[in-house]
Amino acid sequence: MLINDSLANVLYIDLTNKCFWVERREDLFNKNIGGSGVAISLLHEECPENCDPLSPESPIIFTVGPLTGLFPLASKTVAMFKSPHTKNLGESHCGGRSAIAIRMAGYGAIVIKGKSDFPIYLAIHDGKVFFRDASALWGMSSSFTVGRIIREKESGDGLRTIMRIGRAGEKLVSYACVTTETYRHFGRLGLGAVFGSKNLKAIVISGKKSLPVVDMKQYKKLYSDIYKASVSSSAMKKYHDLGTPQNVLPLNELGGLPTYNLKERRFKYARELSGENFAENFLGRRVACAHCPVGCVHIAVLREPYGDEPYFYKTSMISYDYEPIYALGFMLGLSDAPKFLKLMDKIEILGLDVMSTGVILAWATEALERGMITTDETMGVDLKWGELDHYLKAVDLIVEQPNEFYYALANGVEYASSKYGGKDFALAFGKNEMPGYHTGPAAYLGYSIGARHSHLDNAGYSIDQKILPKNRLTPKEMAEALISEEQWRQILSSIVICFFAREIYKPEIVSESLKIAGLELGLDELKVIGKKILYDKYRFKFREGFSFDSLRLPKRIFETPSPLGKLDERYMRNVIEHVKEELDNFL
Repeated sequence: MLINDSLANVLYIDLTNKCFWVERREDLFNKNIGGSGVAISLLHEECPENCDPLSPESPIIFTVGPLTGLFPLASKTVAMFKSPHTKNLGESHCGGRSAIAIRMAGYGAIVIKGKSDFPIYLAIHDGKVFFRDASALWGMSSSFTVGRIIREKESGDGLRTIMRIGRAGEKLVSYACVTTETYRHFGRLGLGAVFGSKNLKAIVISGKKSLPVVDMKQYKKLYSDIYKASVSSSAMKKYHDLGTPQNVLPLNELGGLPTYNLKERRFKYARELSGENFAENFLGRRVACAHCPVGCVHIAVLREPYGDEPYFYKTSMISYDYEPIYALGFMLGLSDAPKFLKLMDKIEILGLDVMSTGVILAWATEALERGMITTDETMGVDLKWGELDHYLKAVDLIVEQPNEFYYALANGVEYASSKYGGKDFALAFGKNEMPGYHTGPAAYLGYSIGARHSHLDNAGYSIDQKILPKNRLTPKEMAEALISEEQWRQILSSIVICFFAREIYKPEIVSESLKIAGLELGLDELKVIGKKILYDKYRFKFREGFSFDSLRLPKRIFETPSPLGKLDERYMRNVIEHVKEELDNFL
């Protein structure tokens, strides 16, 4: 049972009536731990069947876990919602200070419902919710400016989190993101559009609650062990030194780097966009999420001439990771770091999911190249590989949606290709644009069958690399490997830790740390809970119309060889059938 702390407090906020209340929900946290487990239960409770994701009835749910604030790397907040991008389960994880702020404010979960009749932002301080008028912030061109204004106005400096949307969220772009602490995001699946649909510009949260533990002596010892493992691990060291862009050169050499909308699998200028080059020539500083000793967030410095005056420069600090580099660099053919950083900065200011944006622009570039669309649709923007200025203009037009074509792009590559053709090279899985791994069948199967259609669901790319020197797995073995990994990740996303730390938080450490927090769960119990959470997600997905039978596998992935050779569609369909059978048996 949970110890008597604030984790079981669920804060409910009604934007329509400008009111709030708190309920104790030990039942939810005892059964589902926290994080993703509690969030999917609340989504079942609060989201009406078949509701419009952008309607007032559609809820926003934030959850944290029992290790938040107690142990290193338990630094993520889970957001759960119905996605306007896929019209199905939306789940996004974010670091920064969001998780610590929610926990220290005295809550394990926050549920936001309704719609304000004017633009607002929420300020949550000292057990109260304040509904602030955000009319003056609505329409501001930069989400960075919004954050700066709120920082100056609100209390809680050093303890708070500030979540906000940019212009993309206001304009209901289906893959608009929510930015926290400038460099972290609830990135995928369109939480920013759900904020915008509710006239909710931002949320600021702060608090100073204390967190009890069961055994202080054992807590200190376990904390020390986890901390030492975090700072001495070779895996953690690579994230500190180069960050996720350390993947660039190995994937390029392997031939698993999606390039030019996956027409190619290696990039001639990969060295220019590698972690090594960024670290040597552009790294300004590293920052860390709260309660993380690793510091994997890498910030580049970009200096540009300011006007015509000599010796005057504009200096921008821009975060970079592997996935943005893949989506804007390799997929669009941008050949150097400054070009990538300029496009990245524009997308950050507007508040778009960078991965979806890059894949959508790559599809549009190829569609124009093939004559499926013309510059009449693009309003004179001549999209060409490597042409930065054209992509900068296109991003602005996607947000403002001045014609049917840009409205289509604002709703994703699945939607756009259904209107203009080119589905064979529209790289979406479960309607969500692909991540940056062309490593073999497991990667694409993972995107397809994963609850979020994300590489973070089950790390299929990792399975590909493990079987690279060996014979491939049978369809049944592949299905079992993907499902098993995703079931365990439900536990990791319920406690809620950063997935980079998954090799540190082994099952025994998870069980031991939960005991310190007041939850006694053995390894067998954890496996049962992980399985239940995953299937709770699929129950929601099936309820909202998801079907394995309608999963689309783009023809392009079978045309461009992977490191494991050309992919076999029949094999992949067999794997999907085994996953379907497994879920049917359970449900």
